[in-house]
Amino acid sequence: MTESEFDAKYFDPASTLSCGQIFRWEEAEGGWLVFSGARACRLFCRGGKIVLRCEGADAAYFYNFFDLGRDYAPIEARACACGIPAVAQAAAAGRGIRILNQDPEEVVFSFLLSQNNHIPRIRMLIGRICAALGEERRFGGESYHTFPRAEVLAERGEDFYAALGCGYRAKYIAGAARILARENAEDYRTLSTPQLREKLLKLPGVGPKVADCIALFGYHRAEAFPVDTWVEKAYREFFGGTLKYRTKIAAYFADLFGEYGGYIQQYLFYFERERRNHGKDNDR
Repeated sequence: MTESEFDAKYFDPASTLSCGQIFRWEEAEGGWLVFSGARACRLFCRGGKIVLRCEGADAAYFYNFFDLGRDYAPIEARACACGIPAVAQAAAAGRGIRILNQDPEEVVFSFLLSQNNHIPRIRMLIGRICAALGEERRFGGESYHTFPRAEVLAERGEDFYAALGCGYRAKYIAGAARILARENAEDYRTLSTPQLREKLLKLPGVGPKVADCIALFGYHRAEAFPVDTWVEKAYREFFGGTLKYRTKIAAYFADLFGEYGGYIQQYLFYFERERRNHGKDNDR
């Protein structure tokens, strides 16, 4: 095992993990266990620092995964400079949230399960799929299951995923798995953001909001701006918004915030959910 320490000012694991961009993590021993693909790490606080503990071979992976090479101070400054007090408040409340660099394939299936769903249930369904089809591994004396690759997911049909409780999303999981078993989601990284969005929209069950979630959380396209229930509420209350359709709202925010949009989206999502819901898990 290897350990690395990071400044806690712009790295808050609790808010980063709970803000709906990742679903495979759990609180453990005063810290957090985080899983990505076949890998695992542990985060915890020590002496005012955030400690990342993982296998030595995974250190570079998780450094990139948590976006630890990026300075988030200019991002917060951009949010505060927009002239909208609520955005500055949201950035202050969400200080420490980082946009993760996740495995895009895992993100595709995770957000297919997110539709009309709430975070605890999304996590439960992903856990069932991993337990059924993933490989069992050990980390720090505890066992966990890897996230199955598309080739493995494609070996099962819609009925299998329906039996796990995926409901109408089962056909989307099975259909997307067949496509991604033939194609490589990593290859999509070479596409421009409009091309990426177009490609994602061709996957079964992927609409505009899910495509934006995958673009932001799976490919770190920070100009993507997913609009969900919480962001729409913030738009109507703090921006005096009158646009009816979420695709139009997303375009409005993308134009307003540009390359910082995805970061500010997370601040607004976190701020609005905490303000209205006191941190309780709810619809993603």
